Amino acid sequence: MEIINGLGRRKTSVARVYVKQGKGAISINNKDYKDYFPVQHIQGKVIEPLSTVDVLNLYDIKVNVKGGGVKGQAEAVRLGIARALCKINEEFREPLKAAKLMSRDPRSVERKKYGKPKARKSFQFSKR
Repeated sequence: MEIINGLGRRKTSVARVYVKQGKGAISINNKDYKDYFPVQHIQGKVIEPLSTVDVLNLYDIKVNVKGGGVKGQAEAVRLGIARALCKINEEFREPLKAAKLMSRDPRSVERKKYGKPKARKSFQFSKR
């Protein structure tokens, strides 16, 4: 099997995912995913697409991720893995879509507007 790639984005994070046949090793930016994301619930987000379709120990995954914060990066990796798995086997699409792993979350930070301290916050109103 050749190397299959997938792209995942979330907020300002971009993850390029490369999947090939292997033993189940996941490396993110040349580190093990448990070292790169030390928090337990964020590690769960990374392996969620693999556990959804029961292929945890079948593929080696190499990820390059940049931009954003920890949670945005983890969710970008999750989307990239899900998209790569769909390229490998089209039957994985239904369970991944049912678990809401195939859609990109469009929410991002709204820009600051002039005359306001933040995007929507206003200065305190004074009648007198």
